[in-house]
Amino acid sequence: MAFALTALVIVVIPGPSVMFVVSRALAYGRRAAALTVIGNALGEYVQVIAVAFGIGLLAERAVALFTILKLIGAAYLVYLGVKTIRDRRSLGSMVDPALGSRADRRYLLQGFLVGVSNPKTVIFLAAILPEFVTRSAGRVPEQILLLGLVFSVIALVSDNLWGITAGTARSWFARSPKRLQLVGGLGGLAIIAIGVRLALTGRKD
Repeated sequence: MAFALTALVIVVIPGPSVMFVVSRALAYGRRAAALTVIGNALGEYVQVIAVAFGIGLLAERAVALFTILKLIGAAYLVYLGVKTIRDRRSLGSMVDPALGSRADRRYLLQGFLVGVSNPKTVIFLAAILPEFVTRSAGRVPEQILLLGLVFSVIALVSDNLWGITAGTARSWFARSPKRLQLVGGLGGLAIIAIGVRLALTGRKD
């Protein structure tokens, strides 16, 4: 319960992940946002597994590795932002159910790549998760995996609420092609800004 409350406080405060989900919701709709949230949570849980088996501690101490992960994640966000801006004239068709599983897989994969390449998450998890482990009970990796699952569930619920809210606002923009293009462009710019901010953020921020 103590960890769940801590995770709740951290998750509900809007950060890069929330801004990314909101931007995707505004650009592509609620379905895309929900799939992005699921993919992002899966990517972050890969980091939980890494922390559980000690890889997260290595990432926490290796400045070079941290920088590489950060720049990869930032570059990918900038790429997604530019792509969103370029595709803004066809956003109406991008939320068409006829796009089917191919678009769904794309949104999942994009969310996963952003989640797994976010170095600040693994640093946070490596610093926080071990503090709530009862070492005398043994099975430390299993405890960390369970705590990470709690974190992921809370993030899924919170981020989906943000996505639903932004997606609902998008429905108003969808009534006008010009408004939809505008919000698509703004969403792309927001994603680029998140990527640039991540690239410029130091370890002590």
